[in-house]
Amino acid sequence: MEDLNTPMAQWLAEAGWNESYITLTSKAIIILGILLVASVVTVVFRRLVVPALQRISARTKATWDDHLFSDKVMRRAARLLPPVVWYMLLGAAFYDMPVLLGILHKGCQIYLIVVFLQLVSTFLDTLNDISSQHETLRNRPLKGVYQMINLLTICVGVILIVSILIGQNATTILAGLGASAAIIMLIFRDSILGLVAGVQLSANDMLRPGDWITMAKYGADGYVTEVTLTTVKVQNFDKTITTIPPYALVSDSFQNWRGMWESGGRRIKRSLLIDANTVRPLTAGELAGLCRKGLAEAGDPAEPVVNLYALREYAARYIKHHPDIHPDLMQMVRALQPTSEGIPIEVYCFTRDTNWVAYEAVQGAVFDHLLSVLPEFGLRSYQRSSDRDPQA
Repeated sequence: MEDLNTPMAQWLAEAGWNESYITLTSKAIIILGILLVASVVTVVFRRLVVPALQRISARTKATWDDHLFSDKVMRRAARLLPPVVWYMLLGAAFYDMPVLLGILHKGCQIYLIVVFLQLVSTFLDTLNDISSQHETLRNRPLKGVYQMINLLTICVGVILIVSILIGQNATTILAGLGASAAIIMLIFRDSILGLVAGVQLSANDMLRPGDWITMAKYGADGYVTEVTLTTVKVQNFDKTITTIPPYALVSDSFQNWRGMWESGGRRIKRSLLIDANTVRPLTAGELAGLCRKGLAEAGDPAEPVVNLYALREYAARYIKHHPDIHPDLMQMVRALQPTSEGIPIEVYCFTRDTNWVAYEAVQGAVFDHLLSVLPEFGLRSYQRSSDRDPQA
């Protein structure tokens, strides 16, 4: 490196410079040259290399390379070049000042590590964007995994910076940290548990952004909006936000309604309470009248038909032919254990539309109809506050 200073010093001496200023001036010229080289390298990378890479990525059918060579990532990558150039060329200016040169080299190394950490963070954000647009990965809770990788990278970077500052090998620092493992585990407890929980949630496909989950312990009943390293955000139907630690979703029980959407049907499981005092056999004339109205099917029953049985049969046929009830999923109308509030007649079926508003509309229409035909069968729904004579 001093070979560069010798001819420059001779040239300055021949130019008539004072000998006391020659050394300082030559160093200043070399430093300016180093800064100029670093700037030229950076400009060439940004103006020539980056556009070339972006043109190549634009010609491919894949979209992931467009994200990787985006302006945001390339700006971070360009910042790696100046400290590398400085580290390589600073010896030309400070070859005779080893202490200062060592300090400057350490500064370049630290700066390079910081810039590299920023590049890794930007790269992981880009991976998250790619994952969110990928057909298979968009529903995976990968954001927490990316955050953990970023956190581990930062920890390694901090260890390297400390090792540079104190002049010790990084393995020595790691050995010292091993003795403080209990304290480290306590500091990063939530992050470690979040990482383990995130891996379990992803590997077992237990949770995806956009899922409707219910977790009464935390008051959560709504859609998952974000899954990070330390929290799972749920937007409840009342527009409030509930945050749940990821490890709580693994250790505790929660209900995920995704299976309902994937099945293509939403379950109706509701009962009509029939006044037990109105249950009786139908006369032949009443049965014939129901047949004429399409409320019962003609036949030659071996025993008298009970009006409650006729209602159940009609309700089963009604939901079977209902255009908004899913024909391929289970359908059933059954009588449950009688209670002090009447006899529950339960309708069990699935709507075609899983949307909440549409589902409630279909469910309401089904029970409105069944309630309206009860008098045709001589039945009455139970009402605790009814003023009617139960024997009427």
